[in-house]
Amino acid sequence: MGTEKALALAKEKDLDLAEVSPQAQPPVCKIMDFGKYKYHQKKVDTKHRKMQKKTEIKGVRMGFKTGEHDMAVKARQAKKFLEAGNGVKVSLIFRGREVIYKDLAITKMMKFYEDMKEFSDLETPPKGQGNTLLMILTPKKS
Repeated sequence: MGTEKALALAKEKDLDLAEVSPQAQPPVCKIMDFGKYKYHQKKVDTKHRKMQKKTEIKGVRMGFKTGEHDMAVKARQAKKFLEAGNGVKVSLIFRGREVIYKDLAITKMMKFYEDMKEFSDLETPPKGQGNTLLMILTPKKS
C-alpha cells in the first residue's frame, strides 16, 4: 500500500505509522501506538538488565611479612571468589621502610599468582600505587 494511504489509515485509527524494516524492498511499516511500544520496550530492557549478573571485584589483602600458611589461607579465599565468577584484587601493603623491598614484594605476589594459576588469569600484573602493590586476577575462561 502507498505511504499516503497508510498514513491516512493510521491517522483515522489515531495510531502511528512506524517503519519496521527499512532495508526490505519495499520498506515494511506497521500501524501501532508508538508510545505504548516504547513503554513496553523500556520495561523489557530493564527486566533484562536486572537478570544480568554483575561481576564484582573482591579484595584480598596481605602484608610484606605475611607467612606461608597465611598466604595459603588467602589463596583459598581467593579461589572461592574466583569460582563464584568474581575478580580478585590482591593488595600487598607496605609499612614504613618496607617500600624499598618492592622487588621482593613483586616476587611474593607472583608466587601467589603461581598458586592461583589453574583458577585465574592475570589481568593486571603487580604495580605500585603509593604504599600498596596491586594485582588483579580474573576467573579462568573455560
